[in-house]
Amino acid sequence: AAVTERTRALLPVHIFGYPAEMPAFEQLAERHGVAIVEDACQALGARHVDGTPVGGRGQPAVFGFYANKQLTTGEGGMITLGAPALKERIDSERNQGRAPDMGWLDHDRLGFNYRLSDIACALGIAQLQRLGEMLRSRARVAGLYREALAGIEDLTLPCEDRGGDQRGWFVFVVQLPHGVDRDESVRALGARGIQSKPYLPAIHLMSFYRERFGHREGQFPVCEDVAARSLALPFFPEMTEEQVARVSQELRALLHVD
Repeated sequence: AAVTERTRALLPVHIFGYPAEMPAFEQLAERHGVAIVEDACQALGARHVDGTPVGGRGQPAVFGFYANKQLTTGEGGMITLGAPALKERIDSERNQGRAPDMGWLDHDRLGFNYRLSDIACALGIAQLQRLGEMLRSRARVAGLYREALAGIEDLTLPCEDRGGDQRGWFVFVVQLPHGVDRDESVRALGARGIQSKPYLPAIHLMSFYRERFGHREGQFPVCEDVAARSLALPFFPEMTEEQVARVSQELRALLHVD
């Protein structure tokens, strides 16, 4: 319903590493004659039900390699593409607009300096060789959390993989019960030595969108409710069973759960 004549592309987000419903987006894009660009920044290692890796369906898909991602180069990311001509254009644009043959200082378009450094790339390539191991470690920690937090009334855990889709674990985010102050919970956990974050905020309520487009509370009630109750718990591949147990115990105490 939001698609208009001004729409140029759809931007599915594989949020928290879980694959978006791409067939539905692809049908919508074909019906309206618009492009698709996938936001896979949190979803490295995720797979669709047919076994296709997220980002491998042929349309442009971007991945992020910030420090907390499944694979990190410290900063930056990559884009996967299915069209050679588009790859040639992006290769040029991210490299100051140089011509495809990389002729010395020959620029045939306006470009940018969006290159990863060689050192950052070396770090990423080394991690890529261990990606399967790192993804399995993240899934292991997620499984420990599911077991430790099971049965807490009205605490919503991340959805299970369903229909054959496979998540690439990025963060472990729970939704606190209604009536529990999320921000106060962050402070209380911090006082107990447990770092957590409010994750993610409702984007339309950020200052820029309020000032630029006039967005206000109440416009997207489901988003606002989920955002107000979402809490990211400590999560990293080397996390031990004892560490998960401690975080879970402190969260249970905070929620007055035995």
